[in-house]
Amino acid sequence: MARIILITGGTRSGKSEYARKTAEALPGARVFVATCVASDEEMSQRIKKHQQERLKANWDTIEEPLQLADKLRSIQGFNVFLVDCLTLWISNLLYQAHKRESAFSETDMIDTTNELLDVCSAATGTVIFVTNEVGLGIVPENNLSRLYRDLVGRCNQVVAERADEVIMVACGLPLNLKRGKQE
Repeated sequence: MARIILITGGTRSGKSEYARKTAEALPGARVFVATCVASDEEMSQRIKKHQQERLKANWDTIEEPLQLADKLRSIQGFNVFLVDCLTLWISNLLYQAHKRESAFSETDMIDTTNELLDVCSAATGTVIFVTNEVGLGIVPENNLSRLYRDLVGRCNQVVAERADEVIMVACGLPLNLKRGKQE
């Protein structure tokens, strides 16, 4: 069974860098599973910057914006998996549902997240998930934004419950919320 670590925090809190350094401190081959879609030039530049940071430490990178469970199930030969990030994954899932003119509920989020975690439970090594804590601000003024906030909150709760460790990063500093087995 894989060791699961959830790293959360606000925007620009340092969570991705903390996750990368945590992963790089672990032995074995590493793979970065990117959920971000380059939707504009600014996002493309962010992606390139992150890719260059990983080059120094011999990361393999796989892009998967939607089917995380299937992708993690199919990846072989790695000891460390870094999925960055769940909030973009949820945004992608919600966008796809909207394009299909179908709903994506909290129940769907729970089921999809549990499927992902079941795959991780069957794996070996360490899986690190990065996510944003989006529920600390004001209540969004529209339905779609509130749904997104609720889906992220629900996903984070499901992952945190099953994770071995949960770390919140604020101002670049980690705060251990849940400590579990160490590899």
